[in-house]
Amino acid sequence: MNILMVYPESPLTFWSFKHALKFVLKKSSEPPLGLLTMAAMLPHEWNKKLIDLNVTKLKDKDILWADYVFLSGMDVHRESFNRIVEQSRKFGKKVVAGGPMCTMDYKSIKGVDHFILNEAEITLPEFIKDLKNGNPGHIYTSASFPDISKTPVPEWQLLDIKKYASMNIQYSRGCPFNCEFCSIALLNGYKVRTKNSAQFIAELQSLYDFGWRGSVFIVDDNFIGNRSKLKKEMLPALIDWSEKHKYPFSFITEVSINLADDDELIDLMVRAGFNSAFIGIETPNDESLAECGKSQNQHRNTLESIKKLHKKGIAVSGGFIVGFDHDTSSIFEKQIRFIQNSGIVTAMVGLLNAPIGTRLFNRLKSENRITQNRITGNNMDTLINFIPKMNYQKLVEGYKKIVTTIYSPKEYFERVRTFLNTYSPQGNSAGLSLIHIFAFFKAVWKLGLVERGRRFFWKLMFITVFKYPKKLSKAVTMAIYGYHFRRIADKI
Repeated sequence: MNILMVYPESPLTFWSFKHALKFVLKKSSEPPLGLLTMAAMLPHEWNKKLIDLNVTKLKDKDILWADYVFLSGMDVHRESFNRIVEQSRKFGKKVVAGGPMCTMDYKSIKGVDHFILNEAEITLPEFIKDLKNGNPGHIYTSASFPDISKTPVPEWQLLDIKKYASMNIQYSRGCPFNCEFCSIALLNGYKVRTKNSAQFIAELQSLYDFGWRGSVFIVDDNFIGNRSKLKKEMLPALIDWSEKHKYPFSFITEVSINLADDDELIDLMVRAGFNSAFIGIETPNDESLAECGKSQNQHRNTLESIKKLHKKGIAVSGGFIVGFDHDTSSIFEKQIRFIQNSGIVTAMVGLLNAPIGTRLFNRLKSENRITQNRITGNNMDTLINFIPKMNYQKLVEGYKKIVTTIYSPKEYFERVRTFLNTYSPQGNSAGLSLIHIFAFFKAVWKLGLVERGRRFFWKLMFITVFKYPKKLSKAVTMAIYGYHFRRIADKI
């Protein structure tokens, strides 16, 4: 079999970092880990080729080579996904598709011959078996969650790693929380399933042996979902490995805010090489937190929790939402003040949406508030799929005010200064490369001489050099991120 695995192109969004990637001569922020892992589950004797449309083009000869075209993707990839299906069918090729978008909404997707839904560790072997027997089915699904300690090492050799800014790896799946708007529980369950420490370290070693050095994003739903196992087994093993290899990787992951309650866990993560974490902050409105069931964020001084993580050496990036039923017109100024005071430089503010199958979707459907609008996966496009309690135009205008304010040069660079004033970087990180030096000089030219708001850039640079010299690299990185964020904000 010749298997062509295609990952759709991501549009220009907040998380694409496309404008920032140009500073480091990269094409994409991260590779398609799902397809790389699935490739390792296919029969060894099959020929496999990966085309990631974020770093290269899909050519007709690639499709003609293939016996089957395998696709994955999320809601944000739908447009590109559909084009790939159409191109494949033009040449009479069978299309096999899976991933989050297909699992949640396969009934609306046309042109796919075989759906491999849910988690491939269970459903893919069934498809392969039927394919070998000559009678593959249309839909493969499962209500069970697999033991991921048996998941194979991703096939890194399918990648051109020079085109990526970071690599991905996974330790666990699932999240113990049940936020009303979140589809994680549907996709991966409430019970947190983990790989064992030896398995995870073997995957890291394979990435190291493949030649990667630098940032590694641990793409778990909630990395600290099983804190006991992390502290007793995984992190001590990771610390030992990182020390022996002289810290070739710096780690980023996703966690819940209750990480700030566990000093031991924070210290272990920092020792292991973690320097950044994404946290769903959502809103400073406690009534809205109660509404969406985000209990882990309630009844706490969230600003102090963020400040503590910054002091410990973990830079917090945050997700924020407006459009909850309990949000009033005051929420827009509250969000602006909170974000500015928090020092969260990478603050993704989106409008609430109701993914199909979530508790939020089911509640709004029972209230006859779901519309025909389709979720695009880009929460900054001002489209929502339900009727909000607040007037829609008022909601959109207030939302635009948040984004344009926090990413205006003045407010953005002030927030970077707030972050630098608190952030205490640790020494466990990879050194500077030629690409980092190139990025610095490009930032000086682009942000210091060409861009609007350049006086705020120079003010940040001078303050950093004289007051926080050890944080200069971080300051330049944040300045480059701001360049990307401003361009996204300008399009809203």
